[in-house]
Amino acid sequence: MGRHILVIEDNPTNLDLMTYLLRAFGHTTTTAVDGEDGVAAALGAAPDLILCDLALPRLDGFGVARRLKADASLRGIPLIAVTAAAMVGDRDKVIASGFDGYISKPIDPQTFVADVEAYLRRERHDG
Repeated sequence: MGRHILVIEDNPTNLDLMTYLLRAFGHTTTTAVDGEDGVAAALGAAPDLILCDLALPRLDGFGVARRLKADASLRGIPLIAVTAAAMVGDRDKVIASGFDGYISKPIDPQTFVADVEAYLRRERHDG
């Protein structure tokens, strides 16, 4: 059964690839191209999972995480960083800032949907 996934990504190529892959595997997607619109979309769409870039215009991914985790109606939605920040310590910084997981860019089309679905399964077991 497909789930509803919000993708917050300002790079059109990355956004198209992620939404294409998710839809091909039966998920529905909502998209936003900056952090402010991403927070608004999360409030309006009540997604099952949120994928969020860190380097976003208007409000970066860390700001998105702060806002989503501060809202009681949104804090339980898994928030996954999808980012090129892959230096030693970046993953720990991302998790410490409120993200529930981390997928590095460039995404691997062969494993991306399985990686996302692993977070959905974890959410089902935890919830």
